[in-house]
Amino acid sequence: MIDLATETSNQDMKSPPLRRRRGLVLWSMLAVSLSLIGGTVLLSNDMRHLRDLAGRLGYPFTPQKTVAVLPKSSPPPPRPRPAPNPVLVSVERDPRLMEPPLAELAAAFFRTWWTTGPAICDALRKAGIGTTPWRAAGMSSTTFECTFQQVYKQDAERPLSSVFVIIRGDRDGAIFNMRAKLVGPETDSAGKLDPAAMRIFETMLAQPHWQDFSATLAAIRELKDVKEESFGTSVSFTRETASDNSFNFIIAMKATPGPQIRTRAYFSGERWLELPEQPPSEKRPPYFR
Repeated sequence: MIDLATETSNQDMKSPPLRRRRGLVLWSMLAVSLSLIGGTVLLSNDMRHLRDLAGRLGYPFTPQKTVAVLPKSSPPPPRPRPAPNPVLVSVERDPRLMEPPLAELAAAFFRTWWTTGPAICDALRKAGIGTTPWRAAGMSSTTFECTFQQVYKQDAERPLSSVFVIIRGDRDGAIFNMRAKLVGPETDSAGKLDPAAMRIFETMLAQPHWQDFSATLAAIRELKDVKEESFGTSVSFTRETASDNSFNFIIAMKATPGPQIRTRAYFSGERWLELPEQPPSEKRPPYFR
């Protein structure tokens, strides 16, 4: 049998904790409501009540300024307008500031002939090579040349031993190229070229005063193929493929593409306009008068 008195006493013991829990919830809700109401009152009216309360409690209150954030879709600010172009002022120019290049300085930048066609022809004649005078070529009135040809042995079809030399240029003596051909040249017991034929190449290489090509004479003396190129000029002495006893010699000058052509154009007198003579001016510095 169940003891009613005991069961009643147990129910009475469980009821107080439930009452306490309900009271705690009520007090919490009341605190939150009061906090919301107090915060609304303090923050209202541009936070004037909050500043008054902070001043009474002795705390300085300075609200932070909000920074306006531009929306992402806003256009960029306009660029500042560029400054107006300066007004050009005419300045007196001294013609000596734009002097054309000096021809004697050209050899410091690219290869140039230090002699003329007639001068080389005269030098060959003094060396015993009887070249013709400097005259117009038979097939062209604009090309001038001097030549030398000597046949020592020949058969019915072709020469077996001969020498041919030709110097070509223009009317003023500017040289285009120099050529020579040996067929069956005479040699000594060591196989070196005869000194009479060597005078042709020694004279043709000595007259332009190009010292860097002097080493090719040793190969020519031994009848060896040699080819040198430097600063747009080439010197070659080669054996013909169709005949082991025929040799071709050529000196030619031609500017290669790039810096040498631009340098040659700079030193060309045709690219420069002659400035008129101007009297000295007191406005110029003393060293330009």
